Amino acid sequence: MKYVNADTIFPKELLEEIQKYINGGMVYIPKPEKSHVKWGEKSGSRKYLRSRNIEICLRFAVGATVDQLSDEYCLSRDSIKKIVYSKK
Repeated sequence: MKYVNADTIFPKELLEEIQKYINGGMVYIPKPEKSHVKWGEKSGSRKYLRSRNIEICLRFAVGATVDQLSDEYCLSRDSIKKIVYSKK
């Protein structure tokens, strides 16, 4: 996160109003809710994990064991079980 000096971006009147509440401190200003994206949507991680989990379920359905999948995907047995037994 990049910090910006408030007096370079806010109008003088707004800066003076903000200083009534916090003087010389740091303030985080969050993004508007409509501009939020879900975890992994920007980087593609969400899409990758979804396709990986589908692949794991398909392999399990045709006979791969939990132990085989655990070794191949470097996931714990419990993680594989959560993936293959989830109701999606």
